[in-house]
Amino acid sequence: MLNLLGEYDLRLDAKGRLVLPSGLKKQLGGALADGFVMNRDVFKPCLVLYPQQEWERTQSMMRRLNRFVERNMEFIRRFMNGATQVELDGSGRLLLPKPLATHAGIGKEVKLVGMMDRIEVWSKERHADMMREDVDLTALAEEVMGSLGNADGE
Repeated sequence: MLNLLGEYDLRLDAKGRLVLPSGLKKQLGGALADGFVMNRDVFKPCLVLYPQQEWERTQSMMRRLNRFVERNMEFIRRFMNGATQVELDGSGRLLLPKPLATHAGIGKEVKLVGMMDRIEVWSKERHADMMREDVDLTALAEEVMGSLGNADGE
């Protein structure tokens, strides 16, 4: 199970490629060879880089949706739109698909954020804007995590 951590500031090269930082490569280990799927995030104006194994888990969840329910099909259609397989080239670079980069407002400055089992890919400016949003982290933590009990499994 992956536990991707860290924030990384990068610059895209002239062809729209980024070099995956060594810190993330170490954390990804053998998952690097399996490749990735890049897609739009469903909540924020960023991209999500899914290691292949995590993408397959996500696909498995989606396969359980009844495709004869219109809302399910609409979600599948919109979620899958833009999903693109990407691989590291021989120099350890990933090409950001142009339509996805445009959607996320990604220019030259990029921020990668390890998010446990996936990596968010942000425009550095949009990430900074998101982090400046007024969010009461204390209240959010209580709402989201408070019902889980403590680390002892209560």
